[in-house]
Amino acid sequence: MSEQNVKVRVSHMTKQFGDLLVLNDISFDVKQGEFMCVVGPTGCGKTTFLNCLTKLKGYDLTKGEILINGEPVNLEKHNVAYIFQEYSSFPWYTVEENIAYGLKVKKRPKEEIKAAVEEMLDMVGLTEYRSYYPDQLSASMLQRVSIARAFAVKPELLLMDEPYGQLDNELRYKLEDELIKLWQHTGTTVIFITHNIEEAVYLSEKILVLTNKPTTIKKEIANDLPRPRDVTDIEFNKLRDEVTDLIKWW
Repeated sequence: MSEQNVKVRVSHMTKQFGDLLVLNDISFDVKQGEFMCVVGPTGCGKTTFLNCLTKLKGYDLTKGEILINGEPVNLEKHNVAYIFQEYSSFPWYTVEENIAYGLKVKKRPKEEIKAAVEEMLDMVGLTEYRSYYPDQLSASMLQRVSIARAFAVKPELLLMDEPYGQLDNELRYKLEDELIKLWQHTGTTVIFITHNIEEAVYLSEKILVLTNKPTTIKKEIANDLPRPRDVTDIEFNKLRDEVTDLIKWW
């Protein structure tokens, strides 16, 4: 991979809490515009992994470094968005006000904010719900608001922590398709944590399989299945089974 194509470079990422070693010497690259999914056994430290990438308080690396565009990650400088497992809409704001929030924080011009909100409302199918408040929305609509708000700021890196884990399969499939559409439209680099192997195969261009704690990388797998992907396809199921076996057997 040429240096100019590397968006995120993680070198020797190690995180220890007291005597507990959670992440153990993890290194990988993510290309510009790549969609990478991270899977691993329950409790292996996938969320810790993502929190270290965002440099949340208490998650400074014990060892190693994280670079974006060849520079140490700096959330004041780098445009990074994070979508959590929990719905994170502000209950006192309408749908369109929630989507506009990040743009207003960044002090973008009013016309730019208006145009971005309209574009996102249309892309996630919430235009007719623009004046609704979060308590008037379904679970899938709430997650669409979070996704629209994240993409509205045109992040160079989007981190997603099991955002569809609480949804049923039908809703999840719909939102996965919307996410792919937004990702292809914006060219954003995405790192997506999931415990759902089928979801990882459906979404990703690359899959990072993690081990149990102390967590290392078990395998990095390129996913070049053609899109749109068919979950009944033989090659799809072959890849899903390969990832499942990697997680199952240690």
